Amino acid sequence: MMASASSVSISQAIVAGAVNHGASSNSSDRLPLRSLTFPAFSGLKSTNLNASCSSRLGSARRRLSRRLVVKATAVETLEKTDTSLIEKSVNTIRFLAVDSVEKANTGHPGLPMGCAPMGHILYDEFLKYNPKNPYWFNRDRFVLSAGHGCMLQYALLHLAGYDSVKEEDLKSFRQWGSKTPGHPENFETPGVEVTTGPLGQGIANAVGLALAEKHLAARFNKPDNEIVDHYTYAILGDGCQMEGVSQEACSLAGHWGLGKLIAFYDDNHISIDGDTEIAFTENVDLRFEALGWHVIWVKNGNNGYDEIRAAIKEAKAVKDKPTLIKVTTTIGYGSPNKSNSYSVHGSALGPKEVDATRKNLGWPYEPFHVPEDVKKHWSRHTPEGAALEAEWNAQFAEYERKYKEEAAVLKSLITGELPAGWEKALPTYTPESPAEATRVSSQQCINALAKVVPGLLGGSADLASSNLTLMKMFGNFQKGAPEERNVRFGVREHGMGAICNGIALHVPGLIPYCATFFVFTDYLRAAMRISALCEAGVIYVMTHDSIGLGEDGPTHQPIEHLASFRAMPSILMLRPADGTETAGAYKIAVLNRKRPSVLALSRQNVPQLHGTSIEGVEKGGYIVTDNSSGNKPDVILMGTGSELAIAAQAAGELRKEGKAVRVVSLVCWELFDEQSDAYKESVLPAAVSARVSIEAGSTFGWHKFVGSKGKAIGIDRFGASAPAVKLYKELGVTAEAVIAAAKSIC
Repeated sequence: MMASASSVSISQAIVAGAVNHGASSNSSDRLPLRSLTFPAFSGLKSTNLNASCSSRLGSARRRLSRRLVVKATAVETLEKTDTSLIEKSVNTIRFLAVDSVEKANTGHPGLPMGCAPMGHILYDEFLKYNPKNPYWFNRDRFVLSAGHGCMLQYALLHLAGYDSVKEEDLKSFRQWGSKTPGHPENFETPGVEVTTGPLGQGIANAVGLALAEKHLAARFNKPDNEIVDHYTYAILGDGCQMEGVSQEACSLAGHWGLGKLIAFYDDNHISIDGDTEIAFTENVDLRFEALGWHVIWVKNGNNGYDEIRAAIKEAKAVKDKPTLIKVTTTIGYGSPNKSNSYSVHGSALGPKEVDATRKNLGWPYEPFHVPEDVKKHWSRHTPEGAALEAEWNAQFAEYERKYKEEAAVLKSLITGELPAGWEKALPTYTPESPAEATRVSSQQCINALAKVVPGLLGGSADLASSNLTLMKMFGNFQKGAPEERNVRFGVREHGMGAICNGIALHVPGLIPYCATFFVFTDYLRAAMRISALCEAGVIYVMTHDSIGLGEDGPTHQPIEHLASFRAMPSILMLRPADGTETAGAYKIAVLNRKRPSVLALSRQNVPQLHGTSIEGVEKGGYIVTDNSSGNKPDVILMGTGSELAIAAQAAGELRKEGKAVRVVSLVCWELFDEQSDAYKESVLPAAVSARVSIEAGSTFGWHKFVGSKGKAIGIDRFGASAPAVKLYKELGVTAEAVIAAAKSIC
C-alpha cells in the first residue's frame, strides 16, 4: 500500500508489481495527483542484500564520487580484459546455446553462434543492469527482435547472474514450464523486457521503449539531476528487416530523433530459405540513413571486438538520432560444415557436428560447462549492478528532496499506482443528455483522464480528427517536444501497436492508447495479439465500428472483427452502447494494466439509455431494463453498442403487447464470463430459452448466449456503400426484426 511506500525502494515496488498478476489495487490505495496532493516519499532503500551497497550516501559529493568510482572501475576492468578471455567468454555463449538446442533437439543455434561477440561486448561492457533486480527502473533495456535466437539472451542472462536463468533452466530449454521458452517471453523470464518472435515487432517494441525513456527524461530531468537516463539496445536480423512493421517503426524512430536507441543488425545474409540474395538485395545502410538514422558498419562481427566496442561508443556519442550498427557475421560461426548456411538456422547441429564444432573452436569442456575464469569475470556484474542501483536510489532521494512534486509523479509512474479517486474525473451522462456518437463520448473520457492520469499518452494512425483522440491540453510528442503526450503515428497501424507495446512495458504507470478505424485492426492485429500474450495493457480505441459508418462501404465496415477479438485470449473486447458505458469501458481499460482493451466505438449518434451503468460494464453483462418478476421474463433481448438501443426500442413495443421483456447489455463477453455462476444466472436464467441478440456484425459466437432455441440477428455478409439508416434497414438490423424474432419463440 502507498501508505508504507517510504519504507521500500521504487525498485522493490516494481518487483512486487511484476510478481503480482492480479487486479489493480483499490482506488483508496492509489497515489493522489495534482489537485489531489502527492504524499512525500523518502528513505529509499536499495534492493541489494549487501549492507555495503544498501547504506545511504551522506551527500551529493559522495554520491558523485561513488558514481565516478563505479564507472572508472568498470572501464578499468574492460581495459584489463585480455582477448583470450573474451574469446573464451564468447565461446561459452556459443556452446551454452549449442548444448541447449542439442539437448532439446529443437531451436535456432545459428544466430547465437554468430552474434555471441556483439552480445558479449554489450552485456559485459556497456549494458547497465542489476542482475539481482531485473526491474530496476533506470536499467538499460535490451530487445532481441530476432527472437528465434533466444538462446543468445538466455546464455547472457545466465552468465550475468540473473536468477531467472540457472543451469537447469538452460537444460530445460523449450520444455513445459521452463523459464527458457522457444522465444523470449517477458512474463516468463525476468531479464527479458518484451515478448518477441514474430519478426520485426521486437525492433518496434524497442522504439516504444526508447520513446518512453525520451518522454520521461523530458518531463522529469533537471539540469542538476538526470534522474531518467538509460539506453535501449536491440538485435534484429534480415527477417526483421524484411517485415514491414520494422520499416514503420524505424521511420518514426528517425523522425522522433530517438538518440538513445541503438540497434545491431545481424547482417549474416541467411534466412530459412537460403541466401538472402533470392529475395532481399536492397541497401539497408542507405535506407536507414534516409530514415534519419546514424549508420555504422562493423565488417568483422565474428571476432572484431574492438570494432564492435568502437561502434557502440560512436553510437552513444550521437545524441540526436538513433543508430543502426550493421554487424556482418557468419551464422553458425565455428560449425565447420553448417556455418553460413540455412541448415544452422532452425535446427540442432546434431551430435557429429557438435563434436566437430568443439574441435574446430578448441572447446574441450562438457556440455553446459562455464569455465571458472569466465564465471569469475562475469561475477562482478552482481556487485556492480547493485552499486548502480544503490547510486540511483540515492540520486532519487536527492531529486525527491529538491523536486518533491515531480518525484511523486515519477514514482507513481514507476510503481504503477493511480491517483486516488481518478475515476471520478470520468464524465457522467443521463438519459436526458443529448445523443452523441460513442467516439465523441470517448473523446470526453480521454480528455478527462488526461487531467488526472499522468501516464496516459497516445494517438492515432493519421485519423485523430475522426477517432477524436487528441488530448487538448497537450501538444504533439516530437523530436523537439518529447515531453508532450499526443503521439502522431502517421499511417502506420502495425508499427503503432507494436510501439505501444514497448511503451506499456517500459514502466507500469505509462498507459498508452492508439487509434484507427475498427476495420483497420486487420493491419495491427499481430501487435494486438502480442499485447494480449505479453500482458501489455494497451488501450485500442477503434472507431467506426460497424455498417453505421455508412457510405465508405464494405472496405471500411467491420463485420467479423468483434467475433475475432472475442476469440483472442487475454484481451477485453468492449463495445459500449452510450456515454455511460463508454466511461465504464475506460475505467476498465485503465485498471487492466496486464490485459489490453479494445473499445469499439460508433461513428453515428446513439441515445443515452435508461439503465446503463459503469458498474454494469464492470461485470461485462447486466440487466438494463426489465418488467418481469421472479427472474422469469418471457423473452430476453441482448445487444451491444449502437444496437442496444434497438433492443430497448423493441422491448418497449413488446411490453405494450403484454410481454415481460428483459433487455441485457453484453458490453464485454470476457468480463461477463468471469462472473460467478450465480450472477450469470441472475442475468440470463437457464430456464428462459426465448432469447434474441442483435449486433451489427457477424452472428458468430452469439449462440452461446441465445442457445439452440434463440435467434441471433446480425450481418453474415459484407456491407455496402449507402447511408447508415438505409444499410440497417436493408440488412435487417432493426427493431422490427427483433420483434418478429421474439414473437416467433415466445
